[in-house]
Amino acid sequence: MVVVVVVLRLQLLNILGVIYRYKKLKEMSPEERKSTTSRTVMIGGKAFATCTNAKRIVKLVNDVGAVVNSDPEVNSYLKVVFVPNYNVTVAEVLIPGSELSQHISTAGMEASGTSNMKFALNGCLIIGTLDGANVEIREEVGEENFFLFGATAEDVPRLRKERENGLFKPDPRFEEAKKFIRSGVFGSYDYNPLLDSLEGNSGYGRGDYFLVGYDFPSYMDAQEKVDEAYRDKKRWLKMSILSTAGSGKFSSDRTISQYAKEIWNIEECRVP
Repeated sequence: MVVVVVVLRLQLLNILGVIYRYKKLKEMSPEERKSTTSRTVMIGGKAFATCTNAKRIVKLVNDVGAVVNSDPEVNSYLKVVFVPNYNVTVAEVLIPGSELSQHISTAGMEASGTSNMKFALNGCLIIGTLDGANVEIREEVGEENFFLFGATAEDVPRLRKERENGLFKPDPRFEEAKKFIRSGVFGSYDYNPLLDSLEGNSGYGRGDYFLVGYDFPSYMDAQEKVDEAYRDKKRWLKMSILSTAGSGKFSSDRTISQYAKEIWNIEECRVP
């Protein structure tokens, strides 16, 4: 079972992926489900008091978890856990026990870049965009040991303009996931305002500003590659070992030494 933790960005992208996965599992026969890769998805995060959509995402995660985890047909193959008040103390427990970490910020918009280093150091593989520390981690651990997807930072302005001009053509899987939410399967709460943020006029928080719809198909394709890799235990173990082995660059000693030389312009003071 792949244990997944998501700490950054657009939990909406992640939970839409979970919803699509749940829908496909429901459509499978019992025999078909047995050939799938089981997942436990843990999502940690907090919402600003004034960020209504962030609160809606937290509620959606919990509503999805309530349905999935209580579904006897599926809960052996998929579980969804929301981790409240995610902080360093919680991370100290979750990070060493995770196998796949999702750093899926829209390229060029990453808020932080240290937690993915901690996951990599602990042998956790990463699925993510070409953004922030993901770029360096991928270089150090090897492209073959990193699950890459999504638009690049250079692509984002053009893609937003195309979206604004009505040129975006959504992937059928993306539309299917949204329709499934609107069907009411996860409860009676009105998620239309949240889903409407992925459509309509352009601008921050509207018109799919964070390119969830654009990244969704490549994200789902990358998740299939994760499933494939995890079924090969020797391959996954090798990738995990190489992740830890390639994380030496991100030690605090190397970082402070580089900062002292390139930013602070100070020399070391050796103790006699």
